Formats: sequence, structure tokens, C-alpha cells
Amino acid sequence: MAKAAGTKSEGAKLTTARVLSSRVSYRGPVFSVTTDEVDEPGGVRARRDVVRHSGSVVVLAVDLPAGDDPVKASRTGEPRILLERQYRHAAQSMMWELPAGRIDDGETPLTAAKRELVEETGYRARQWKRILHFYVSPGFLDETMTIYLASGLKAGPAQPEADEKIANRFFALSEAKAMLFQGRIRDAKTITGILWLAQMPRAAR
Repeated sequence: MAKAAGTKSEGAKLTTARVLSSRVSYRGPVFSVTTDEVDEPGGVRARRDVVRHSGSVVVLAVDLPAGDDPVKASRTGEPRILLERQYRHAAQSMMWELPAGRIDDGETPLTAAKRELVEETGYRARQWKRILHFYVSPGFLDETMTIYLASGLKAGPAQPEADEKIANRFFALSEAKAMLFQGRIRDAKTITGILWLAQMPRAAR
């Protein structure tokens, strides 16, 4: 007899939700919404509307003051972070953000990160390092974000999509951190990336 979903064995305590029913309430080009009836751990039975998303990547593109060598950079000055500014309708404002985008079908997160950096900024990077992976808002959204540290930057022409109007600028790490605490940077993924870089020992960047 098949085990019930979400259980370790017959009669075992639930460790994940047991889905009683599920239907697609909305399907769009970027995300869909499912309406699930579930039994959750702790004996909670509830309706959960979940936004389903393929996942996103974020690029913490860093220009090191001594070229590609982070050890030399730690002795000569602070890194600069590439940020972009664009209008976000949901926030009804212009936002400073790290380059980011959705993972397309058939892409790995790293492939998507490299594509997004070129499309939105024109830059390519020689060094890539996966640094963080997290849920954006797990109360109703299954989207995850993976942040990559990109260095060894080389400029080139940007290739934005037709509906993207993006301006790019480098900020010293100390300036970006100050903007964060002044409320001038309000985007969660960007706050996360800046604080990660700020707390890292200089030789490890």
C-alpha cells in the first residue's frame, strides 16, 4: 500500500503538508497560482493560495580596485557594486537593485545569471561564485533566489528587453551600505547582497 504524501510511514507524524486537493487558479507568462487544501504539520487543515514561480537569480557584480585579485584589493581599497535603477510598478517607484531575473526553461541558475548580467548591464564576468540561496516570501510564494558573486568584469553593450528601461551605475560598498540604511535601497535581494559583501572579510571577497 502506498504511503500518504508527506508522511515517513503509516501513521507517522506529518513533516510536510498532505495535499488533499489542488487546482490552478491563475496561469500567466511569469507565474501561476494554485489553490490547495492541505493538512499541515501540527494538525492544521487550511486552504493555501500559492504563487508558483520557476525561481530567480541575482548578480552581485563587483569591481575590485586591484583588478581580479581580492587579496590585493583588500589592501588598496573597497569594492564597487554594480546597481541598476528602473521603475517598478508594484512599488510605484524607481528602485536601485542588483541585476536579477527569472530562470528560463532549460537553464541552470548560473546560465541564467550570466545571461541576465549581459542583457541588463552589458557586463560579462570571468569569475562566478554562488553565495546565497533563499526563499523570497515563503508565506505565499515558492520562488527562490540564488545570488552569485561576479568579478573580473568586462564592459559591453546591454541587451535589455523591450519593456526594460534600465540605468546602471557603480557604487562604492560603503556608499551602497549607507543608501540601504537611509532607505534609498528598499529591494530585499539587493539589501541581502550588500550586507553579505559588507560582512565578509576583505580577503574573502
